[in-house]
Amino acid sequence: MEKDLSNYRKSYEKGALLLEDTPENPIELFRSWFNEVDNFFPQDETNAMTISTIGTDGFPKSRVVLLKKFTYEGFIFYTNYESEKGKAIQHNPNVCLSFFWHGAERQIIIKGQTEKIAANLSDGYFESRPRGSQLGAIVSKQSSVVASRQVLEDDLKRLEEEYQNKDIQRPEYWGGYIVKPVSMEFWQGRPNRLHDRVVYTLDMDFNWVKNRLCP
Repeated sequence: MEKDLSNYRKSYEKGALLLEDTPENPIELFRSWFNEVDNFFPQDETNAMTISTIGTDGFPKSRVVLLKKFTYEGFIFYTNYESEKGKAIQHNPNVCLSFFWHGAERQIIIKGQTEKIAANLSDGYFESRPRGSQLGAIVSKQSSVVASRQVLEDDLKRLEEEYQNKDIQRPEYWGGYIVKPVSMEFWQGRPNRLHDRVVYTLDMDFNWVKNRLCP
């Protein structure tokens, strides 16, 4: 079985990205793009990002997670520390994040180093989650084999009864990571495949150096 995709083509014509128009700090450009997409392209889930890790088996793996906060220091998301993703980060903290916003014809690729955030910050975010999400974090031994969905649903029902009228504490194996960028590449689709690409790279003195790349 095969399917020929060679005729799948799209002309990108919604914007431009010129080096001389970009700020000195890439986080400022990220913030600007994020806000524009969030305001004008609601069909895109703006904070959905792909994170790629190198697993303990030596293979890269990518999956979509949700960005929950960004600062000048980096990009924060939450997960199970004992999941396949968490074990991969423990093995190799170098990761890649990517955002693709179809409506705006934009992509951002971020290379960075990952660290756990402070426990009290993870506590604060966990407390802000709906109770169902809190219990789900406890029920799911993320990435491990489970016999059936019924097992998960039975465990959830048991925990709902156990924690009825009780506060739910964050489990130690669940919390936040921050990805501190060392490289950020911004891509704006353009006609005739002559796309605009601007890359920021952190130098040895921790200053951002930016360059235009060929498409």
